[in-house]
Amino acid sequence: MKRVPVSVPWKEGLHMRPAARLVKRAMRFRSELRLRLGDNMADLRSIIAVVLLGAGCGAMLEVEASGGDENEAVEAIAAVFQDTE
Repeated sequence: MKRVPVSVPWKEGLHMRPAARLVKRAMRFRSELRLRLGDNMADLRSIIAVVLLGAGCGAMLEVEASGGDENEAVEAIAAVFQDTE
């Protein structure tokens, strides 16, 4: 399992538009991908689960992946958090 910490850069928090980008990117990989906020976890292939995390601006999350392409998967998901638009 590979884990990478990320921070929510969007002033509106993790809302529908960035959540959609995350889900779209997650669909490219075979690995299981999850987003963790404290004790709460969301499947990165479910836009509803991602939005329901309720992660506000500045929240510290952890991207988790397990599978054959986990390294590439966490890097690709973490890159979405670098885009502040």
